[in-house]
Amino acid sequence: MVNVGSLDRAIRVAVGIALLILPFIPAASLASLGPWLWVAAAAGLVLIATGILGFCPAYMLVGLRTCPLAQPKK
Repeated sequence: MVNVGSLDRAIRVAVGIALLILPFIPAASLASLGPWLWVAAAAGLVLIATGILGFCPAYMLVGLRTCPLAQPKK
């Protein structure tokens, strides 16, 4: 079952990659975030996984779909 559209998938993967590399960027402004950087990295992993799989459990819970429904074949 797919409930994540192609644009949504691309955005999820891009944001997920950005969040995943965030803890490894040596910047003084990020140092104050401490363990929240690792929470962001975990969220990045979830975004990448849902982007690759095309399925978001949270979307299913609220009844949201960003992909078009499959049209019946004629």
